[in-house]
Amino acid sequence: MSDSDSIQMQIEHVKTRVNDAMTLAKSLGADGAEVAMTRTQGLSVSTRLGEVENVEFTSDGALGITVYKAGRKGSASTADLSEKALKQAIEAAVNIAKYTSVDDCSGMADKAMLAMSPPDLDLYHPKALTTEQAISIAKSCEDTALSYDKRITNSDGATLASYEGFKVYGNSHGQLVGYPSTRHNLSCVMIANQGDDMQRDYAYTVSREFDKMDTASKIGKQASMEALSRLGARKLATAKVPVMFRADIANSLFGHFIAAISGGNLYRKSSFLMDSIGKQVFPEFLNISERPHIKKGLASSAFDAEGVATIDREIITDGKLATYLLTSYSARKLGLQTTGHAGGIHNWQLGMKGAGQGGDFDAMLKTLGTGLLVTEMMGQGVNVVTGDYSRGAAGFWVENGEIAYPVDEITIAGKLQDIFAGIMAIGDDIDMRGSIHTGSIIVNEMQVAGS
Repeated sequence: MSDSDSIQMQIEHVKTRVNDAMTLAKSLGADGAEVAMTRTQGLSVSTRLGEVENVEFTSDGALGITVYKAGRKGSASTADLSEKALKQAIEAAVNIAKYTSVDDCSGMADKAMLAMSPPDLDLYHPKALTTEQAISIAKSCEDTALSYDKRITNSDGATLASYEGFKVYGNSHGQLVGYPSTRHNLSCVMIANQGDDMQRDYAYTVSREFDKMDTASKIGKQASMEALSRLGARKLATAKVPVMFRADIANSLFGHFIAAISGGNLYRKSSFLMDSIGKQVFPEFLNISERPHIKKGLASSAFDAEGVATIDREIITDGKLATYLLTSYSARKLGLQTTGHAGGIHNWQLGMKGAGQGGDFDAMLKTLGTGLLVTEMMGQGVNVVTGDYSRGAAGFWVENGEIAYPVDEITIAGKLQDIFAGIMAIGDDIDMRGSIHTGSIIVNEMQVAGS
């Protein structure tokens, strides 16, 4: 039996149990119910200085059920799918619902919004991997890193992880759907030393397909190069300067944007982007599109955590906010319609209108001219209510479009409103390793606090 056949059999078995759970919930007096189960299994190994530090086999998952009765809601979960355990969990959920407050906005998503026959997004690519093979790959990655330069004096190790699993979701509207998926990743953390200076940095790769990850040698070499590049870091004098966020860091800026347009913060009136639909948030050249159905995409999904069908959607058009990000509950609180974002976003793609992207990484440095290149962020000093932004950072000082020297122990600050409006360019050095696909970002001016 193939891996694909085996996991499909597991999905069908869980679908049967999910359907049984909903039937039982109805028999116990629930007006409606929704049931979800995610199961993950896989292997993770870590090595450090040539020795195996950790070997972990994972096999976990739980079934969660939510019942609705007369405007009240109750939830429970169980890892045991036996009839007895399911009955106990459902009885617990129904009993909890007796004591919760009536909330007219709670309840399942509207039936018309559901993905009854979701498309296959080709997310399942299992890898038959023995423990010995996994250890060999992790060791190879670290060995490459350690031998790259004599200033690489220590290691925090290399880790290889390979997981597969599935998700099943059903509700009383008759929806019963599920799909398998895989995720593989390799990372390496190295320490460089020169005199009294010691610096640490890392590299990683991730993919739905094991063979599409970067090679162990490439990740090991990149980890060492990143650590070495930080040696000799200096502090900066406090000043207002242009700031370039490297692609793998730039997505954090848009993470704050996501929080500001998410329904939970909006109906609580806890966002600086209240009542901003149709308003200019970014420069006119900037667009953000969501594409949930990219085959093999790391953030692809045919439906959200409530079973709502995901669709292609424009988030930012010509710099203007086109939509909020809503669940069924937050949409009802706001008098709007869910956007299929229960559980998160799906493959955001950033781009520049007109002349295209701002060029590759080197071209973006030329555009920056003289200013700060940020390659690491620390701390969580962001207030989504006011837009106040202040975070620790490290990176490089750039002069005349060339990296001059590394910098650390600095803070960058501003207002998110000004940061978003002050974006000058987006590079085409796009980082595809997450849910936000963006190149490097240049902001015209931010406050940098140093020595």
